[in-house]
Amino acid sequence: MSDQFVAEIRIFAGTFAPVGWATCNGQLLPISQNTALFSLLGTTYGGDGKSTFALPDLAGSAPMHPGAVAGGTDHFLGESGGTPTVALLASEMPIHNHSLMASTENGTLKGPVPTEFLGRSKAGTIYQSNTASNLAQMNAQALSVAGSSLPHDNLQPYQAFTFIIAMQGIFPPRG
Repeated sequence: MSDQFVAEIRIFAGTFAPVGWATCNGQLLPISQNTALFSLLGTTYGGDGKSTFALPDLAGSAPMHPGAVAGGTDHFLGESGGTPTVALLASEMPIHNHSLMASTENGTLKGPVPTEFLGRSKAGTIYQSNTASNLAQMNAQALSVAGSSLPHDNLQPYQAFTFIIAMQGIFPPRG
């Protein structure tokens, strides 16, 4: 890989960083051995700024451009956010109900469609068409609470790659 700018980040399909590159894993580096890279990154991604600075940590993260999000908050270079899992609380769900209508009539259908509801089971036919006249809402206790307040994955579809940063190369001129 030639003609890269110092601090340029690329996606790499390998499991290692080529010569002159390092993986974006948040590692601390000595300023004294990487002055050009430090002059571009500073302590944006960590380090004490006296003897060390850090590379960006893109492990398990999706990169995002800094700036304003439409109708939202500004995001700054080096800012981290988001979470890989989330526990959805009842207070975060829209108001809705799970009422279930049923009939005492014998079921005549084997499969549900939007215009059907539960009927009395008769030889594997448990659904009734919407022509029944004696519909009643089932007891709310017949439907149990779902969920256990445990976090679930909150990941967009992904393909794993290695992010690498150029340790050597052309110092980028300001444009």
